[in-house]
Amino acid sequence: MTTYLYAVGAALLLANAGVGAWRILRGPTSADRMLAAEMITTSAIAVLLLLSIVSDQSALVDVALLFALLAAVAMANFVTRTWTLLRDDKDTREEAGHD
Repeated sequence: MTTYLYAVGAALLLANAGVGAWRILRGPTSADRMLAAEMITTSAIAVLLLLSIVSDQSALVDVALLFALLAAVAMANFVTRTWTLLRDDKDTREEAGHD
């Protein structure tokens, strides 16, 4: 019975990841796409943890932790890049206003 619940949970999480993939394709802004990628990563981590419990393989927990680390690094990179672009855009607008 518990294995069935884990399978249903994993199926729901995979459906959630599918919705995230749709958002990546359709997202109007890069922030929407990044948040969808984070949602897919979170779903993948949850599925890996469920598989770890069902299959009794602790190595999947390590893979899930690696995914979590990569997601954090990707988000930090995205925020840094976006912040730099916004700052450069603001500086450009200020320079144009002085002319």
